[in-house]
Amino acid sequence: MRIEYKDICIRNAEKRDCEQLAIWWNDGNVMAHAGFPNGLGTCPNEIGKQIETDQDDTKRRLIIEKEKEPIGEMSYYNQGNNSVEIGIKICNSNYQEKGLGRIILSMFIKELFNMGYEKIILDTNLKNERAQHVYEILGFNKVRVRENCWKDQLGELQSAVDYELVQKTFVEYK
Repeated sequence: MRIEYKDICIRNAEKRDCEQLAIWWNDGNVMAHAGFPNGLGTCPNEIGKQIETDQDDTKRRLIIEKEKEPIGEMSYYNQGNNSVEIGIKICNSNYQEKGLGRIILSMFIKELFNMGYEKIILDTNLKNERAQHVYEILGFNKVRVRENCWKDQLGELQSAVDYELVQKTFVEYK
């Protein structure tokens, strides 16, 4: 996958990205919202093995670039029945809260619908109100809130919000 809009590019993660992904994944500030406030403690070689198994029809990790600089990552996982689960992290804090998430997600969602997916699903931490706002602007519908459904790395109970999007409710933002 390669999607470009102005100075933003979403592309397949490659071996050359493993070092950067390891930096982000091991940074507790970047990973706290995903339940890993101490980071993942992974190495570039482990990440490389994961990327090697990526395939367009099953799962794919992607890199987000702005002005050719990696600023974050995305992923999608085919769930069957024309449904796909996605994830996104803008990892470079200099690019957070600038409205990029809406643009990047819009680019990504449009491409996934073009690939034939009919439903896009995701979840986020109930505390991540900023992400929920973006998802809802783009037309995602809140399916449910799962209270105290998982424990983070520190053993603290967390709640999640499940969302889904179909093409007819998608509000493209560009």
